[in-house]
Amino acid sequence: MPLIIPLSLLLGLAGLLLLASPLPYLAPLIAPAIIALGVLYRYPAWGILGILAMVPVEGLFPAGSAITGAKLLGYALIGVVALQLLLRQLPEYRLRSNLWKFLLPFLLCYLLSMMFSRHVPLSFHDLRQLAVGLSLFGLTLLLYRELSLLWLARLLVLAVAFSGVIALDNIDATTGRSMGLLADPNYFAMLLTAVIPLAFWLALQSRGWLLRLFWLGMLGFLMFGVIKTGSRSGSVIVMVCIAGTLWHFRDYRKHLQPRHFGFVLLSLIIGLPVLFAALPDEYVARVQSLVILKEGARNFEDPSLGRRSSYVVVGTDIIKNSPLFGSGPGTFPLEYAQRPYSVAYSLSANDPNLFRVAHNTYLGMLSETGLPGGLLFIGLVVLGLKNYLASRAIWLNRGNERQAQLAAFFGLSYAAVALFLLFLSIPNSKLLWIMLAISSGMRLQAEEQPALETRP
Repeated sequence: MPLIIPLSLLLGLAGLLLLASPLPYLAPLIAPAIIALGVLYRYPAWGILGILAMVPVEGLFPAGSAITGAKLLGYALIGVVALQLLLRQLPEYRLRSNLWKFLLPFLLCYLLSMMFSRHVPLSFHDLRQLAVGLSLFGLTLLLYRELSLLWLARLLVLAVAFSGVIALDNIDATTGRSMGLLADPNYFAMLLTAVIPLAFWLALQSRGWLLRLFWLGMLGFLMFGVIKTGSRSGSVIVMVCIAGTLWHFRDYRKHLQPRHFGFVLLSLIIGLPVLFAALPDEYVARVQSLVILKEGARNFEDPSLGRRSSYVVVGTDIIKNSPLFGSGPGTFPLEYAQRPYSVAYSLSANDPNLFRVAHNTYLGMLSETGLPGGLLFIGLVVLGLKNYLASRAIWLNRGNERQAQLAAFFGLSYAAVALFLLFLSIPNSKLLWIMLAISSGMRLQAEEQPALETRP
């Protein structure tokens, strides 16, 4: 309450300044901005939901835009949470997490690598991008207790599906692959794959059959989207998610009756041939091309696979030359451009694009920050997965199957992102850092509430 008068004066002054500026038409936005800030202050966890919902539509804004919806919401959320911390409305103990034991040493190695970087300005740019993910990690830790994971799953599934619907015909002219509203079909495939377990979980926990059919329809559309992206890694990770789902439900086999096996067998006999017949020939050919990976970077039959093999060769050379500090954060493209692979696998004579990232977050960290920093980052990602597994095990032991399913399917979603890091260089991924923080909060919740039935 004591802040209402000064805030009103500041916002009134902002309105006057806008009226006197070259952009007077922005002045009417002051009132909605006040309302939005008030709602965000009252429910700061909604900011996390909004940022995640905007991830699939980031491609609507030009690359490098100074102002986007996610940035505005992120800056406002940081300001709101910082003010609440100063006023002691948010307890600092919420930052407690077992992930700090890997994250803090990793940041130390990252900063030391920057000191010995071969291109310091590029490393500072990489640090600025990583700071986005770190900020979301801290914000999610602080706000986890107010964060509705049910609404997070709903918004994320709907946002990814919505981006796929409105950009169904956004096809890469050179590859014929769907990109959604993003610039990279593989990144779009990662989002689709990550929300597939959440869509299945939403269908399981829905009580009405109409709502359950709706989420099953979303699940089918998302899997169709993975096929449209032509992502080989996406298809493999979807299979991993299916295997993880079967593993989670293995303890439920005692509830099955013989007639249930008959229905399952009949569904497989009918469904699998229909599925394989419906797959486009081009997609099947792309998946089958994975067998030539054993031929390494010398294979030119599939330039994409050959290029990815060359990243491994270059990354291994960087690690050999500088195992302790690496070449410096964000400098892999410089190293790659100096190798003959960059010319051999250039996209075209008019647009060669010799400066290419590692397309493997783990390889990029190992080569750019050195073995200590890279291994600490890998340990951080693995510990996040262990948090989900531990939460599931704790809740199963206490007979809380609802919460156990929540941990299992959020863990599968996180595992999909973690596996996609093998194929994309996205250490600053918003989804990765938010899911990491959720893993920590979920494990603490499971350990601190032994007999409490909590809602997701």
